[in-house]
Amino acid sequence: MDKKNMVFIARSLDGYISDRNGGLDWLNVIPNPEHEDAGYGKFIKQMDALIMGRRTFETVCGFDGDWPYPNPVFVLSKTLMAIPEEFKDKAELVKGSLGEILDQIHQNGYHRLYIDGGATIQSFLREDLIDDLIITTIPVLLGGGAPLFSELPKELEFEHVGTEVFLNELVQSHYKRKN
Repeated sequence: MDKKNMVFIARSLDGYISDRNGGLDWLNVIPNPEHEDAGYGKFIKQMDALIMGRRTFETVCGFDGDWPYPNPVFVLSKTLMAIPEEFKDKAELVKGSLGEILDQIHQNGYHRLYIDGGATIQSFLREDLIDDLIITTIPVLLGGGAPLFSELPKELEFEHVGTEVFLNELVQSHYKRKN
């Protein structure tokens, strides 16, 4: 089975994935009356499961409406001791090294993994465990917040696969890790 770890995320022009207060309201600065999903629906259908960090999980738990993921969700956390009761049927807590966690998830039959959350993406990149990056740039400068990327122990090379424009303003680029 082809194992793949993919990122699908939005960032500001200046590279942030949340504002200074951890907010995400800026993601909606471009009017979207038709509720265009910028390729997310197609992407998520290709994924077997999601791996996200605790902060991303807590943010998602605070959203209004139904649980947004049709796939199993695995939450990485060193500090969370248990998934809150109301989300126990939606997410599973996983602990250990990224290699151990991936082995466990792969043994359960999940091979195409959506990696989400700033710190989680950065951890996977530090260990060279990201195969594809799909990054949507939203034309807003936040001037601070949580950056998408951080320092890496070595340079990682990706090749450009393609770029699409959504809503005439959102630029989405797909990059694949060079072997």
